[in-house]
Amino acid sequence: MIETLGVGGSSSEVALASLSNMMEGVVPIAAAEYRARIARAQALMQAQSLSAIFVPAGTNLAYFTGTRWRPSERLVGALIPAHGELRYLAPYFEIGSLRDFSGLEAPIHAWHEHESPYRLVVETLASLGISAGARVGLCESTPFFVHDGLRALATGVELVNAASVTAPCRMRKSPGELALIQRAHTMTLAVHRATASMLHEGITTTEVTAFVDAAHRKVGATGSYFCIALFGAATSFPHGVKHPQVLAAGDMVLIDTGCLVEGYMSDITRSYVFGTPSARQRAVWNSEHAAQAAAFRAARLGATCESVDAAARSSLEADGFGPGYDLPGLPHRTGHGIGLDIHEWPYLVRGDQTSLDIGMCFSNEPMICVPGELGVRHEDHFHMTANGPVWFTEPSPSIDDPFGLGS
Repeated sequence: MIETLGVGGSSSEVALASLSNMMEGVVPIAAAEYRARIARAQALMQAQSLSAIFVPAGTNLAYFTGTRWRPSERLVGALIPAHGELRYLAPYFEIGSLRDFSGLEAPIHAWHEHESPYRLVVETLASLGISAGARVGLCESTPFFVHDGLRALATGVELVNAASVTAPCRMRKSPGELALIQRAHTMTLAVHRATASMLHEGITTTEVTAFVDAAHRKVGATGSYFCIALFGAATSFPHGVKHPQVLAAGDMVLIDTGCLVEGYMSDITRSYVFGTPSARQRAVWNSEHAAQAAAFRAARLGATCESVDAAARSSLEADGFGPGYDLPGLPHRTGHGIGLDIHEWPYLVRGDQTSLDIGMCFSNEPMICVPGELGVRHEDHFHMTANGPVWFTEPSPSIDDPFGLGS
Protein backbone atom coordinates (compact mmCIF):
# COMPACT_ATOMS: atom_id res chain seq x y z
CA MET A 1 0.00 0.00 0.00
CA ILE A 2 1.40 3.40 -1.02
CA GLU A 3 1.72 5.80 1.91
CA THR A 4 3.84 8.67 0.54
CA LEU A 5 1.53 11.34 -0.86
CA GLY A 6 1.87 11.74 -4.63
CA VAL A 7 4.05 8.65 -5.07
CA GLY A 8 2.36 5.86 -7.05
CA GLY A 9 -1.32 5.23 -7.60
CA SER A 10 -1.48 6.42 -11.20
CA SER A 11 -0.39 5.07 -14.58
CA SER A 12 2.14 6.36 -17.08
CA GLU A 13 -0.68 7.11 -19.54
CA VAL A 14 -2.67 9.15 -17.01
CA ALA A 15 0.46 10.89 -15.70
CA LEU A 16 1.57 11.87 -19.20
CA ALA A 17 -1.93 13.09 -20.08
CA SER A 18 -1.86 15.38 -17.04
CA LEU A 19 0.95 17.42 -18.61
CA SER A 20 0.66 20.06 -21.31
CA ASN A 21 2.95 22.39 -23.25
CA MET A 22 4.45 25.02 -20.92
CA MET A 23 6.48 27.01 -23.45
CA GLU A 24 3.91 29.72 -24.14
CA GLY A 25 5.30 33.21 -23.60
CA VAL A 26 8.97 32.20 -23.55
CA VAL A 27 11.07 35.19 -24.66
CA PRO A 28 14.44 34.40 -26.29
CA ILE A 29 17.49 36.53 -25.53
CA ALA A 30 17.41 39.56 -27.85
CA ALA A 31 20.23 40.81 -30.07
CA ALA A 32 20.55 43.94 -27.91
CA GLU A 33 21.47 41.78 -24.92
CA TYR A 34 24.14 39.93 -26.90
CA ARG A 35 25.66 43.27 -27.90
CA ALA A 36 25.59 44.40 -24.25
CA ARG A 37 27.39 41.19 -23.24
CA ILE A 38 30.12 41.87 -25.79
CA ALA A 39 30.43 45.43 -24.52
CA ARG A 40 30.82 44.13 -20.97
CA ALA A 41 33.49 41.67 -22.12
CA GLN A 42 35.32 44.45 -23.96
CA ALA A 43 35.34 46.62 -20.85
CA LEU A 44 36.87 43.76 -18.86
CA MET A 45 39.45 43.15 -21.60
CA GLN A 46 40.47 46.79 -21.59
CA ALA A 47 40.82 46.77 -17.80
CA GLN A 48 43.01 43.65 -18.00
CA SER A 49 45.13 44.78 -20.96
CA LEU A 50 43.81 42.02 -23.20
CA SER A 51 43.71 42.81 -26.90
CA ALA A 52 41.09 40.16 -27.74
CA ILE A 53 39.57 36.87 -26.65
CA PHE A 54 38.96 33.78 -28.76
CA VAL A 55 35.63 32.03 -28.10
CA PRO A 56 35.27 28.55 -29.65
CA ALA A 57 32.03 26.77 -30.51
CA GLY A 58 30.14 25.97 -27.33
CA THR A 59 28.24 27.79 -24.63
CA ASN A 60 30.51 30.84 -24.51
CA LEU A 61 29.97 31.41 -28.23
CA ALA A 62 26.22 31.05 -27.61
CA TYR A 63 26.40 33.43 -24.65
CA PHE A 64 28.18 36.26 -26.45
CA THR A 65 26.75 35.93 -29.96
CA GLY A 66 23.64 33.75 -29.76
CA THR A 67 25.37 31.31 -32.14
CA ARG A 68 24.73 27.69 -31.19
CA TRP A 69 27.31 25.46 -32.79
CA ARG A 70 28.45 22.03 -31.67
CA PRO A 71 32.23 21.80 -31.05
CA SER A 72 34.20 19.42 -33.26
CA GLU A 73 37.71 18.91 -34.63
CA ARG A 74 37.14 21.82 -37.06
CA LEU A 75 37.79 25.27 -35.67
CA VAL A 76 34.63 27.38 -35.46
CA GLY A 77 34.43 30.36 -33.16
CA ALA A 78 34.74 34.10 -32.80
CA LEU A 79 37.34 36.69 -31.97
CA ILE A 80 36.06 39.48 -29.74
CA PRO A 81 38.55 42.36 -29.83
CA ALA A 82 38.88 44.80 -26.95
CA HIS A 83 37.92 47.52 -29.45
CA GLY A 84 35.83 47.07 -32.56
CA GLU A 85 33.58 44.47 -34.12
CA LEU A 86 33.64 40.75 -33.47
CA ARG A 87 34.79 38.34 -36.18
CA TYR A 88 33.63 34.79 -36.82
CA LEU A 89 36.02 32.06 -37.95
CA ALA A 90 34.83 28.93 -39.76
CA PRO A 91 35.50 26.55 -42.65
CA TYR A 92 34.44 27.96 -46.03
CA PHE A 93 31.88 25.23 -46.56
CA GLU A 94 30.17 26.17 -43.28
CA ILE A 95 29.71 29.89 -44.04
CA GLY A 96 26.09 29.52 -45.10
CA SER A 97 25.18 27.41 -42.08
CA LEU A 98 27.02 29.72 -39.72
CA ARG A 99 25.13 32.73 -41.04
CA ASP A 100 21.89 30.82 -40.53
CA PHE A 101 22.72 29.85 -36.94
CA SER A 102 24.42 33.07 -35.84
CA GLY A 103 22.62 35.35 -33.42
CA LEU A 104 24.60 38.44 -34.38
CA GLU A 105 25.77 39.40 -37.85
CA ALA A 106 29.51 39.90 -38.23
CA PRO A 107 32.26 39.31 -40.82
CA ILE A 108 33.24 35.66 -41.30
CA HIS A 109 36.89 34.76 -41.89
CA ALA A 110 37.10 31.32 -43.48
CA TRP A 111 39.62 28.56 -44.19
CA HIS A 112 39.60 25.67 -46.67
CA GLU A 113 40.09 22.11 -45.48
CA HIS A 114 43.77 21.95 -46.54
CA GLU A 115 44.59 25.27 -44.86
CA SER A 116 45.58 26.00 -41.26
CA PRO A 117 42.74 27.51 -39.21
CA TYR A 118 45.33 28.60 -36.64
CA ARG A 119 47.13 30.69 -39.23
CA LEU A 120 43.76 32.22 -40.10
CA VAL A 121 43.29 33.21 -36.44
CA VAL A 122 46.74 34.81 -36.36
CA GLU A 123 46.09 36.64 -39.65
CA THR A 124 42.71 37.86 -38.43
CA LEU A 125 44.31 39.15 -35.25
CA ALA A 126 46.91 40.95 -37.35
CA SER A 127 44.16 42.55 -39.45
CA LEU A 128 42.84 43.99 -36.17
CA GLY A 129 46.28 45.35 -35.32
CA ILE A 130 46.97 42.58 -32.79
CA SER A 131 50.39 40.99 -33.12
CA ALA A 132 53.65 40.46 -31.20
CA GLY A 133 53.53 41.92 -27.70
CA ALA A 134 49.76 41.60 -27.36
CA ARG A 135 47.89 39.53 -24.79
CA VAL A 136 45.07 37.36 -26.17
CA GLY A 137 42.67 35.37 -24.03
CA LEU A 138 41.48 31.89 -24.96
CA CYS A 139 38.12 30.79 -23.60
CA GLU A 140 38.76 28.21 -20.87
CA SER A 141 36.89 25.54 -22.89
CA THR A 142 39.19 25.97 -25.90
CA PRO A 143 40.47 22.50 -26.90
CA PHE A 144 44.16 21.89 -26.31
CA PHE A 145 44.74 21.20 -30.01
CA VAL A 146 43.59 24.75 -30.78
CA HIS A 147 45.83 26.23 -28.11
CA ASP A 148 48.71 24.11 -29.39
CA GLY A 149 48.16 25.23 -32.99
CA LEU A 150 47.97 28.90 -32.05
CA ARG A 151 50.99 28.74 -29.75
CA ALA A 152 53.15 27.52 -32.63
CA LEU A 153 52.13 30.39 -34.96
CA ALA A 154 51.26 33.36 -32.74
CA THR A 155 54.89 34.38 -32.29
CA GLY A 156 55.30 36.93 -29.52
CA VAL A 157 51.60 36.89 -28.58
CA GLU A 158 50.89 35.93 -24.98
CA LEU A 159 48.03 33.44 -24.81
CA VAL A 160 46.19 33.52 -21.47
CA ASN A 161 43.05 32.08 -19.90
CA ALA A 162 40.03 34.21 -20.77
CA ALA A 163 38.02 33.00 -17.76
CA SER A 164 38.77 36.35 -16.11
CA VAL A 165 36.49 37.82 -18.79
CA THR A 166 33.97 35.09 -19.50
CA ALA A 167 33.22 34.03 -15.92
CA PRO A 168 32.39 37.51 -14.51
CA CYS A 169 30.06 38.08 -17.46
CA ARG A 170 28.22 34.79 -17.23
CA MET A 171 27.92 34.31 -13.47
CA ARG A 172 25.53 37.25 -13.03
CA LYS A 173 22.30 36.49 -14.88
CA SER A 174 20.12 39.12 -16.49
CA PRO A 175 16.34 39.26 -15.92
CA GLY A 176 15.87 37.60 -19.31
CA GLU A 177 18.17 34.72 -18.35
CA LEU A 178 16.49 34.31 -14.97
CA ALA A 179 13.11 34.04 -16.68
CA LEU A 180 14.36 31.24 -18.95
CA ILE A 181 15.96 29.36 -16.05
CA GLN A 182 12.75 29.76 -14.07
CA ARG A 183 10.64 28.36 -16.90
CA ALA A 184 12.93 25.35 -17.31
CA HIS A 185 12.73 24.58 -13.58
CA THR A 186 8.96 24.99 -13.49
CA MET A 187 8.67 22.51 -16.35
CA THR A 188 10.99 19.96 -14.74
CA LEU A 189 9.20 20.14 -11.40
CA ALA A 190 5.93 19.31 -13.19
CA VAL A 191 7.72 16.34 -14.79
CA HIS A 192 8.94 15.20 -11.35
CA ARG A 193 5.40 15.25 -9.95
CA ALA A 194 4.04 13.27 -12.89
CA THR A 195 6.87 10.75 -12.66
CA ALA A 196 6.36 10.12 -8.94
CA SER A 197 2.66 9.50 -9.49
CA MET A 198 3.18 6.67 -11.99
CA LEU A 199 5.71 4.63 -10.04
CA HIS A 200 4.69 1.08 -9.22
CA GLU A 201 6.31 -1.99 -7.79
CA GLY A 202 8.35 -3.75 -10.47
CA ILE A 203 9.01 -0.70 -12.64
CA THR A 204 12.64 -0.36 -13.75
CA THR A 205 14.86 2.69 -13.68
CA THR A 206 15.14 2.38 -17.46
CA GLU A 207 11.38 2.73 -17.77
CA VAL A 208 11.46 5.75 -15.46
CA THR A 209 14.09 7.60 -17.50
CA ALA A 210 12.10 6.90 -20.68
CA PHE A 211 8.97 8.34 -19.05
CA VAL A 212 10.86 11.42 -17.84
CA ASP A 213 12.08 12.08 -21.37
CA ALA A 214 8.56 11.72 -22.78
CA ALA A 215 7.21 13.99 -20.03
CA HIS A 216 9.78 16.69 -20.79
CA ARG A 217 8.68 16.54 -24.43
CA LYS A 218 5.04 16.83 -23.36
CA VAL A 219 5.74 20.08 -21.48
CA GLY A 220 7.50 21.52 -24.54
CA ALA A 221 11.19 20.71 -24.15
CA THR A 222 13.15 18.66 -26.69
CA GLY A 223 13.38 15.89 -24.11
CA SER A 224 15.48 15.45 -20.99
CA TYR A 225 18.89 17.08 -21.05
CA PHE A 226 19.83 14.29 -18.64
CA CYS A 227 18.12 11.91 -16.22
CA ILE A 228 19.40 9.83 -13.31
CA ALA A 229 16.89 7.42 -11.76
CA LEU A 230 17.95 5.27 -8.80
CA PHE A 231 16.23 2.90 -6.38
CA GLY A 232 17.26 1.43 -3.05
CA ALA A 233 20.95 1.16 -2.19
CA ALA A 234 21.89 2.58 -5.62
CA THR A 235 20.68 5.98 -4.39
CA SER A 236 23.92 6.22 -2.38
CA PHE A 237 25.86 6.79 -5.63
CA PRO A 238 25.56 10.53 -6.47
CA HIS A 239 25.64 10.01 -10.25
CA GLY A 240 24.26 6.51 -10.40
CA VAL A 241 25.33 3.00 -11.32
CA LYS A 242 25.50 1.23 -14.67
CA HIS A 243 22.90 -1.44 -13.97
CA PRO A 244 19.13 -0.76 -13.88
CA GLN A 245 17.15 -1.44 -10.72
CA VAL A 246 13.64 -2.73 -10.09
CA LEU A 247 11.42 -0.83 -7.66
CA ALA A 248 10.30 -2.60 -4.50
CA ALA A 249 8.12 -1.48 -1.59
CA GLY A 250 10.09 0.55 0.91
CA ASP A 251 12.80 1.61 -1.55
CA MET A 252 14.30 5.07 -1.47
CA VAL A 253 13.81 6.71 -4.88
CA LEU A 254 16.18 9.37 -6.25
CA ILE A 255 15.46 11.08 -9.57
CA ASP A 256 17.70 13.88 -10.87
CA THR A 257 16.77 15.46 -14.19
CA GLY A 258 16.56 18.64 -16.22
CA CYS A 259 15.76 20.16 -19.59
CA LEU A 260 16.64 23.17 -21.74
CA VAL A 261 14.63 26.29 -22.50
CA GLU A 262 16.35 28.45 -25.12
CA GLY A 263 19.60 26.78 -24.06
CA TYR A 264 19.15 27.47 -20.33
CA MET A 265 19.17 24.60 -17.86
CA SER A 266 17.02 23.11 -15.17
CA ASP A 267 18.40 20.60 -12.69
CA ILE A 268 16.18 19.24 -9.90
CA THR A 269 16.56 16.17 -7.69
CA ARG A 270 13.77 14.64 -5.65
CA SER A 271 14.24 11.88 -3.07
CA TYR A 272 11.32 10.04 -1.46
CA VAL A 273 10.21 6.58 -0.40
CA PHE A 274 8.02 4.24 -2.40
CA GLY A 275 5.74 3.09 0.40
CA THR A 276 6.05 3.78 4.10
CA PRO A 277 9.32 5.47 5.19
CA SER A 278 11.33 3.67 7.85
CA ALA A 279 12.64 5.52 10.88
CA ARG A 280 16.13 5.43 9.33
CA GLN A 281 14.95 6.83 5.99
CA ARG A 282 13.01 9.55 7.78
CA ALA A 283 16.00 10.57 9.89
CA VAL A 284 18.38 10.81 6.91
CA TRP A 285 15.76 12.62 4.79
CA ASN A 286 15.21 15.18 7.56
CA SER A 287 18.95 15.74 8.04
CA GLU A 288 19.27 16.44 4.33
CA HIS A 289 16.30 18.81 4.51
CA ALA A 290 17.92 20.69 7.40
CA ALA A 291 21.28 20.96 5.60
CA GLN A 292 19.64 22.37 2.47
CA ALA A 293 17.81 24.94 4.63
CA ALA A 294 21.04 25.86 6.42
CA ALA A 295 22.78 26.52 3.10
CA PHE A 296 19.89 28.71 1.95
CA ARG A 297 19.98 30.75 5.18
CA ALA A 298 23.72 31.30 4.74
CA ALA A 299 23.29 32.61 1.18
CA ARG A 300 23.40 36.34 1.77
CA LEU A 301 24.74 39.14 -0.43
CA GLY A 302 28.44 39.58 0.25
CA ALA A 303 28.84 36.16 1.88
CA THR A 304 31.40 33.89 0.29
CA CYS A 305 30.48 30.81 -1.68
CA GLU A 306 32.54 28.65 0.68
CA SER A 307 30.59 29.91 3.69
CA VAL A 308 27.39 28.45 2.21
CA ASP A 309 29.09 25.07 1.84
CA ALA A 310 30.36 25.33 5.41
CA ALA A 311 26.84 25.99 6.72
CA ALA A 312 25.50 22.84 5.08
CA ARG A 313 28.37 20.72 6.41
CA SER A 314 27.96 22.11 9.94
CA SER A 315 24.31 21.08 9.88
CA LEU A 316 25.20 17.58 8.69
CA GLU A 317 28.00 17.19 11.23
CA ALA A 318 25.60 18.15 14.02
CA ASP A 319 23.53 15.13 12.95
CA GLY A 320 26.53 12.82 12.99
CA PHE A 321 27.53 12.89 9.32
CA GLY A 322 31.00 13.60 7.96
CA PRO A 323 33.08 15.43 8.96
CA GLY A 324 34.19 17.04 5.73
CA TYR A 325 33.81 14.68 2.80
CA ASP A 326 33.82 11.54 4.97
CA LEU A 327 30.99 9.03 4.54
CA PRO A 328 28.32 8.63 5.65
CA GLY A 329 27.94 12.27 4.71
CA LEU A 330 28.34 14.76 1.89
CA PRO A 331 31.04 13.62 -0.57
CA HIS A 332 30.89 16.61 -2.96
CA ARG A 333 30.36 20.40 -3.02
CA THR A 334 27.07 21.84 -1.78
CA GLY A 335 26.23 23.49 -5.07
CA HIS A 336 27.18 24.83 -8.47
CA GLY A 337 26.25 27.73 -10.69
CA ILE A 338 23.87 27.09 -13.56
CA GLY A 339 22.88 28.75 -16.81
CA LEU A 340 23.84 27.69 -20.34
CA ASP A 341 25.99 25.00 -18.71
CA ILE A 342 24.64 22.68 -16.07
CA HIS A 343 27.75 23.34 -13.95
CA GLU A 344 29.26 26.80 -14.16
CA TRP A 345 30.79 29.48 -11.98
CA PRO A 346 30.80 30.09 -9.13
CA TYR A 347 30.69 27.02 -6.89
CA LEU A 348 29.46 26.50 -3.32
CA VAL A 349 32.58 24.72 -2.14
CA ARG A 350 35.45 25.25 0.26
CA GLY A 351 38.06 27.48 -1.34
CA ASP A 352 35.68 29.46 -3.56
CA GLN A 353 35.81 32.90 -1.98
CA THR A 354 33.60 34.56 -4.60
CA SER A 355 31.15 36.91 -2.89
CA LEU A 356 27.50 36.25 -3.59
CA ASP A 357 26.05 38.97 -5.78
CA ILE A 358 22.76 39.86 -7.45
CA GLY A 359 22.00 37.62 -10.42
CA MET A 360 24.11 34.66 -9.33
CA CYS A 361 22.35 31.28 -9.53
CA PHE A 362 23.18 28.14 -7.57
CA SER A 363 22.09 24.58 -6.98
CA ASN A 364 21.60 23.71 -3.31
CA GLU A 365 22.20 19.96 -2.95
CA PRO A 366 24.16 18.86 0.14
CA MET A 367 23.55 15.16 -0.55
CA ILE A 368 23.84 12.54 2.17
CA CYS A 369 25.39 9.25 1.01
CA VAL A 370 25.24 6.17 3.23
CA PRO A 371 27.23 3.51 1.33
CA GLY A 372 25.42 0.25 0.76
CA GLU A 373 22.21 1.59 2.25
CA LEU A 374 20.74 4.76 0.78
CA GLY A 375 21.32 8.28 -0.44
CA VAL A 376 19.14 11.37 -0.14
CA ARG A 377 19.60 14.45 -2.30
CA HIS A 378 17.29 17.43 -2.21
CA GLU A 379 18.31 19.68 -5.09
CA ASP A 380 16.66 23.00 -5.79
CA HIS A 381 18.17 26.15 -7.26
CA PHE A 382 18.07 29.73 -6.06
CA HIS A 383 19.20 33.08 -7.39
CA MET A 384 20.45 36.11 -5.54
CA THR A 385 18.39 39.31 -5.44
CA ALA A 386 18.77 42.65 -3.66
CA ASN A 387 16.72 41.10 -0.84
CA GLY A 388 18.66 37.85 -0.64
CA PRO A 389 18.15 34.37 -2.12
CA VAL A 390 14.98 33.38 -3.99
CA TRP A 391 14.11 29.79 -4.90
CA PHE A 392 13.39 28.80 -8.49
CA THR A 393 11.53 25.82 -7.02
CA GLU A 394 10.50 25.38 -3.39
CA PRO A 395 12.15 22.46 -1.57
CA SER A 396 10.21 19.32 -0.71
CA PRO A 397 8.23 20.02 2.49
CA SER A 398 8.37 16.55 4.06
CA ILE A 399 9.16 12.90 3.41
CA ASP A 400 5.46 12.08 3.69
CA ASP A 401 4.43 14.78 1.21
CA PRO A 402 7.48 15.44 -0.99
CA PHE A 403 5.58 17.58 -3.52
CA GLY A 404 3.46 19.59 -1.11
CA LEU A 405 0.21 18.15 -2.41
CA GLY A 406 -1.44 18.15 1.00
CA SER A 407 -0.76 21.78 1.84
